[in-house]
Amino acid sequence: MLNKVILIGRLTRDPEQRFTANGVCVTTFTLAVDRNFTNQQGEREADFIPIVTWRNVAETCAKYLSKGRLVAVSGRIQTGSYETPDGQRRYTTDVVADEVRFLDRGTSSPNASPGGSSFNRNEGIPEGFSRLEDDDELPF
Repeated sequence: MLNKVILIGRLTRDPEQRFTANGVCVTTFTLAVDRNFTNQQGEREADFIPIVTWRNVAETCAKYLSKGRLVAVSGRIQTGSYETPDGQRRYTTDVVADEVRFLDRGTSSPNASPGGSSFNRNEGIPEGFSRLEDDDELPF
């Protein structure tokens, strides 16, 4: 069996960080991924994909990502369901990210304006993360 997804897109809003009852960090965000074609009006459409990250990856996403950042996400698709208070069954589909690559330089502090200072290229990135340098090629 194989369940692997790789996406490149921009965050539609700032990430949301939470902690489980056991203190495990979980961060969620939505990624806008352009489609390869245009609609009848000549406009390019996008899919909005919910992303879930856990532990160290989640902490780094919450700290460094913000609305508009360009990232590559590698992970797996996970489905689930829940029941609403009025008894209706709802279904969910998320991408659980194992790896997140920052594809733009971003800003040095969360929620800073796009014109802020750049990341320090020598800054350490936790396990599960990497920074794509100018001369790196995309792996896909």
